[in-house]
Amino acid sequence: MNVAIIGGGAAGFFSAIHIKKNYPEAEVHIFEKSNNLLSKVKVSGGGRCNLSHDNISNKEWLEAYPRGRNLLKKSFKVFNHQDAMQWFEEKGIALHTQDDGCVFPAAQDSQVIIDVFLKEVNKQKTPIHLKHQISSITEENGKLRIYFQDQNMASRLFDKIIVATGGSPKMQGLKWLESLGHKIESPVPSLFTFNMPNETITKLMGIVIENVKISLQTSKLQAQGTILITHWGMSGPVVLKLSSLAAPVLNEKKYQFKIQINWVNIANNDHILEELQNIALRNPNKMLSNYRPYQLPERLWLFLLDKCGLPSHKKWQELGKKGFNKLINILSNDIYAIDGKTNFKEEFVTCGGISLQEIHSQSLQSKRVPHLYFAGEILNIDGITGGFNLQAAWTTGFIAAQLG
Repeated sequence: MNVAIIGGGAAGFFSAIHIKKNYPEAEVHIFEKSNNLLSKVKVSGGGRCNLSHDNISNKEWLEAYPRGRNLLKKSFKVFNHQDAMQWFEEKGIALHTQDDGCVFPAAQDSQVIIDVFLKEVNKQKTPIHLKHQISSITEENGKLRIYFQDQNMASRLFDKIIVATGGSPKMQGLKWLESLGHKIESPVPSLFTFNMPNETITKLMGIVIENVKISLQTSKLQAQGTILITHWGMSGPVVLKLSSLAAPVLNEKKYQFKIQINWVNIANNDHILEELQNIALRNPNKMLSNYRPYQLPERLWLFLLDKCGLPSHKKWQELGKKGFNKLINILSNDIYAIDGKTNFKEEFVTCGGISLQEIHSQSLQSKRVPHLYFAGEILNIDGITGGFNLQAAWTTGFIAAQLG
């Protein structure tokens, strides 16, 4: 049996390695369109490789995937994060789990993961073909023929093919798979930060607030977590999570929308009022600027006071009902206009790709083309930041390699 892996990334390498484990006599070839192998692994986690996540429930695992969770619910029963972590450890990679659950190699360097993959495929004598971009696939007497964009390269016939080309930023990059009859979910960016060119909060760049809730105005989409004020707008885990959850909606809006921020992440305004009134009772003669509720950063608190029109020198006992209402509103429902997005570091994640209706969930084999499989981000599966996208690559790569 000879098998082609299209794509030299995380899912492609994981598939190639496990095919040789499952079928030692198989001949496996990896085809990569560029000169760079495992490029997303290289930049993941800021170059440290956030390879998975740990210490969360199965429910939380599935909630980390805005798209693909129903398929992954089954797939994780076959190969989950614990299996992936065990696999890396068996290959000699010591792992470190941070307090936030993100799993990294203890070396804090993505190169150690890349080296393991290269060592494994070299040991298995799997050829890697760089600068081999696929133009099309055709069926031929129960087999599959690959054609290359470079017409000087001869076409090649394979028994089975796994497509692991990663996410395509444009529909054009998926036309060759659509031509085989597959339904494609339009690719749109996921995991990005928010640009706020017209909001003065950017002058607070560098401030981090750990427990906020942000919501997309006029929708039920929301996220909770840490936010970072930047010189262009807002970033941090909570922004990335909302960008992922709302990716198709925000694309339709052409990245012009409004968000509502609950700086204290308390849903009940009565509770906020009670806290503010208690502060006023205990500190009647203190100026607003000298006592910050909920331990908000000083620069943010002064900014919010100014934004809602309350003088910082005003005393707490002088607030009155109108003043309390202004504070409650700015703390729980602060509104900002977003105009554009910025990619998160070097990482680029798309939602969209091969519709999950087009594949058999147990094998990841195409329903349209026998012996054609899919793994990784080419599928309409994507997760929030935190190691979830690489875990989806390991899991789908492992399952596709069973060639069931």
